[in-house]
Amino acid sequence: MRFEAFAVENIPLIKKGDDLAQIICERADVLDGDVIIIASTIVGKAEGRTFSLEGIIPGAEAVEFSKHIRFTPTFIQAVLERSRECLIPSPVLLVEMKNGHICINAGIDESNVEGEMLLELPADPDASAECIGKGIESYTGTQISVIITDTNGRAFKRGQTGVAVGVYRIHPLKDWRGQKDLFGKELKITEEAVADEIAGASNLLMGEGNGGCPVVIIRGLKLRSNESTSVNEMYRTDEEDLIKKSLRYLRDRG
Repeated sequence: MRFEAFAVENIPLIKKGDDLAQIICERADVLDGDVIIIASTIVGKAEGRTFSLEGIIPGAEAVEFSKHIRFTPTFIQAVLERSRECLIPSPVLLVEMKNGHICINAGIDESNVEGEMLLELPADPDASAECIGKGIESYTGTQISVIITDTNGRAFKRGQTGVAVGVYRIHPLKDWRGQKDLFGKELKITEEAVADEIAGASNLLMGEGNGGCPVVIIRGLKLRSNESTSVNEMYRTDEEDLIKKSLRYLRDRG
């Protein structure tokens, strides 16, 4: 088994209202079964998700958090407004976003954005992935999958890696339970995070600086699903998530 990965080159600076599906199809030959990996940065820009801190009024919680962290109360308020819950208020702001994604600063980014503006993640990355995916399929007559990615840090290890934040026509997990290992033993708990693995591989080609390529195509993986799919399939429930429970316990102890 083999697959190939290549960056879609010459993607222009994206602005609000740009048709990402058209831009991709004009620069790449898309084939049936391709997985199109798109950085959340350009999705957010196309959706007009840049914003300014001007006019944001910090609440009491943001003011209190600012006493223990380097961010201004106004920035912290912007993070809290995009969050369902703050799990760690210092020395970093680790939050669960309203769509279930857990990350630092609610994914708000100031890199690769012009001027004093900030950029937020798509509000519904699955819906964004579906919109772009259907657009690509309409332009090309193919059947493809889409993964929208962001870069995240990891517990216990230094460094960031690409992770999936939204999917279209690809299940983020591959369930190996019930299958046999090399010695005939039944696999009981193995679920492979294929969307994150693809996101991480794509990030090697995307890069992080001013020479980055925000779109990658992976070819040769037969993972497209005809079913509806969601990145939420990989998020643990509150009852299952031992780390989230531990963070709440430590936070609430003060």
